[in-house]
Amino acid sequence: MPTMLIANALTVNEGTSIHQDVYIRNGRIEAIAKDLSGKPTDRVIDANGRALLPGMIDDQVHFREPGLTHKGDIASESRAAVAGGITSYMEMPNTFPPTTTIDRLNEKFRIAAETSYANFSFYLGGANDNLETVKRLDPLAACGVKVFMGSSTGNLLVDDPGALEQIFIHSPVIVATHCEDNVTIEENTRRFQIIHGDDIPIALHPAIRSEEACYRSTALAVELARRCHTRLHVLHLSTARELDLFTDGTVEEKRITAEVCVHHLYFAGTDYGQKGTLIKCNPAIKTEKDRDGLLAALASGRIDVVGTDHAPHTLAEKQQPYLRSPSGLPLAQHALVSLLEKVHDGGLTLSQVVERTAHAPARLFEVKERGYLREGYWADLVLVDMHHPTVVDDETVHYRCAWTPFSGRRFRSRIGATIVSGHPAFLGGQLDPAPKGRRLEFTR
Repeated sequence: MPTMLIANALTVNEGTSIHQDVYIRNGRIEAIAKDLSGKPTDRVIDANGRALLPGMIDDQVHFREPGLTHKGDIASESRAAVAGGITSYMEMPNTFPPTTTIDRLNEKFRIAAETSYANFSFYLGGANDNLETVKRLDPLAACGVKVFMGSSTGNLLVDDPGALEQIFIHSPVIVATHCEDNVTIEENTRRFQIIHGDDIPIALHPAIRSEEACYRSTALAVELARRCHTRLHVLHLSTARELDLFTDGTVEEKRITAEVCVHHLYFAGTDYGQKGTLIKCNPAIKTEKDRDGLLAALASGRIDVVGTDHAPHTLAEKQQPYLRSPSGLPLAQHALVSLLEKVHDGGLTLSQVVERTAHAPARLFEVKERGYLREGYWADLVLVDMHHPTVVDDETVHYRCAWTPFSGRRFRSRIGATIVSGHPAFLGGQLDPAPKGRRLEFTR
């Protein structure tokens, strides 16, 4: 691979911000120092004082391949991810067919090895009927086991209490959960259908997929994990109330951790009036108080990582009436710049963003030699201009679905470059045509 020098960068890493150079050889960081201009270099990128961060490791995406590729696939959505500063992702099992067998898991790895622009791993889906498969999973082969404790269909919805407990007991890797109580959701839906029929307003989405539905399911997951000694990671918290179930501290100090997603930090219930079903997601975007509580918990360390839950649907699908409109948002391309708005507003520091998007996910999932700016580590980097705005519109997105809930927004930062395993996957607003993502390795 060609050598590369990133010169005059403000490196933000492990709580420090230093102006220095980064030299890359064979895909890895060979040197970090004040002046590396004497190094023999095939390519120089002048950072001109811009911030150089470890690339975002997104612990939750839905790239829709196989079976749902009219919405997106590994190639299209990973291109959008690297355009947004995401260098690695962990993809979910609710494809068609669902990723509940080792053969299906390996098929995803085969596709990604040929087509992914970012580094990758995949979850095995837990189900009511695949406990033996979960038990046999090689801990080095996948990022985790995903359990839908709500908001899924078929055998991916683990609604058998015995099967759920057995997965918690026997999973050889971290168990990542989607926590919403289906009984509560169904009762709420029936109640509002009595009033509105099938024409339920989108503004009632957070009342249907309510705080109680989230809290009840998350509390069950936490109780099960404590009783079964499970390494548990609860995905996409959406309420301030759920925060009482978690503790402050670093991921090394915990066996139960939590994620928040960028849309729950950016949008609030007041946005349903303008965005409608375009921001329909599960769990629902809730109140401004919830949003502010989640941000404070992210800053304190009670919430450990930030993900996207990137989940594209076609615009025609999303524009259907509430009950028929599918839940999920395409988010990867603007996730990092939307999070950097919290830095501009004073709610987070740039070092905290790096900790929650890169360092903590790497430690939590035990990712090998990624997530940091360290000599010897893979060069997964994102160059950010904190003072050059990004104006978002649907015409500039790279998703197959060709729309974004951020359309019309102006972010105060811009992604200048994304380096994936030493390869400039995105530079100067242009995507490199060659997919160079690598399979993530683990140190478990």
